[in-house]
Amino acid sequence: MQSKIEDRESKILEWEVLPPEDRRRRLAAEPIFKWVALVMDRLIRIPGIQKRLGLNPILDLIPGFGDIAAAVVSVSVLIYGIRRGIPKILLGRMALNVLINEVVGIIPIVGSVFAFWFTANTRNYELLREHLDTPNRPSKSDKIFVGGVLGVVILVIVAGTIGTLLILYAIGKLIARA
Repeated sequence: MQSKIEDRESKILEWEVLPPEDRRRRLAAEPIFKWVALVMDRLIRIPGIQKRLGLNPILDLIPGFGDIAAAVVSVSVLIYGIRRGIPKILLGRMALNVLINEVVGIIPIVGSVFAFWFTANTRNYELLREHLDTPNRPSKSDKIFVGGVLGVVILVIVAGTIGTLLILYAIGKLIARA
């Protein structure tokens, strides 16, 4: 009889050691990712083809500032995901999508076509949906990876802003001479 009680107590202790469930916090992040994916990648239906057009490729047509605006929206959603407890490694993969979209988006016209095809925000939403049930156990290397990728994304955004301002300054000087 005593062994049954000990066995029962160990089961109770086992349940007390498990981490609290944070699935609801991660589920709460899904609507914002879905909304951003819709607006940035799939807002307008194009007749005759199955692809949809969002604000991201349209913003990319504005040299410099369009790329920055799209990247800021995407990064702000990632920051929201951090606050909602999305696993760090997943956030790193999402940040990598944003980085790829931003780097290629710097190239005029090609960046817009790439953003239309790549749909980084939709990819990020799909990644989130696939991993909603993933346990949240980030390691130190996950955090370093995510920090590095987010650092590079922010560096590219800042460099793009500075480059755009320098180009606009040079154009302004040329116009003033004429």
